[in-house]
Amino acid sequence: MVVTGGARRVGRAICLALGRAGFDVVFTYRTSAAEAETLVAELSEIGAGAEARRLDLDDCEEAEGFGLRLARESLRLDAIVHNASIYNPTPLDRLTKAEALQHYRINALSPLLLTRAAAPLLKQSELPGGAGVVAMCDIHAMGRPRPRYAAYNMSKASLAEMVRTLARELAPEVRVNGVAPGVVAFPETGEDADPEMQRKYLSRVPLERSGEPGDAAEAVRWLVMDARYTTGQIVRVDGGRWVT
Repeated sequence: MVVTGGARRVGRAICLALGRAGFDVVFTYRTSAAEAETLVAELSEIGAGAEARRLDLDDCEEAEGFGLRLARESLRLDAIVHNASIYNPTPLDRLTKAEALQHYRINALSPLLLTRAAAPLLKQSELPGGAGVVAMCDIHAMGRPRPRYAAYNMSKASLAEMVRTLARELAPEVRVNGVAPGVVAFPETGEDADPEMQRKYLSRVPLERSGEPGDAAEAVRWLVMDARYTTGQIVRVDGGRWVT
């Protein structure tokens, strides 16, 4: 089992959910070395094999190389969870080509290349229903765009289209799905960390609260383990925000 960006927040919850379900977990991190070390210990305590590897998804060749090494060195790969992402405001009047390309590389192109490289190993999985690829998408890149986030929205929309495209290309051996949270963990810094902004956002959520990282993690676990006849789908985990 591979989880990108697994050391913190939603990624950490995904790793723990899959570890409790009986999977060994290889997760990647870019700068969160201390958190990665702590998570390896936590996974080991619950009986899951765990390994942390540093990976910079802004380097597409490095991402593809990581997938190739998995295919060459691993005996089994049951799933890849594309969780790592970049999320920065890019107002149109200040948007740079470098920012747009960085969002695209990290959020869309590297996941595609990594999946392609590891596909031969995924296709050999003996998991009931076949191996799983799960991409962490976003309801705000599926027809609910947030102003001032063009680079992020467009890159995540590309990731959602990757789900639908690879669901056809990798079938029948591999199922490809997505999870699209609303808010399951507000950003710790930036404008979205403002309590007033959070209050206004949650006022439009029918369940009247934010979710938790575990809510997204449980959706991932279900798609990997139990959704044996589901592919090409994106599950919204948003407290009902989509319908308002």
